Amino acid sequence: MSEFFAMGGYGAYVWGSLAVFFVVLGIDAAAPLVKRRRVLRELRGRLKRAQKRNEESA
Repeated sequence: MSEFFAMGGYGAYVWGSLAVFFVVLGIDAAAPLVKRRRVLRELRGRLKRAQKRNEESA
């Protein structure tokens, strides 16, 4: 089993590259969710400000 993880002496490079790959994959999957949340928060704020302006002018 340890021979499998060592991969002929290249285990550190192989497992390190896999770790980097999965970290980047996770970031790539989470980025749109974070962006969506930020955009929705900004739109809610704009809507509240517009409603407040309409109430004040009426």
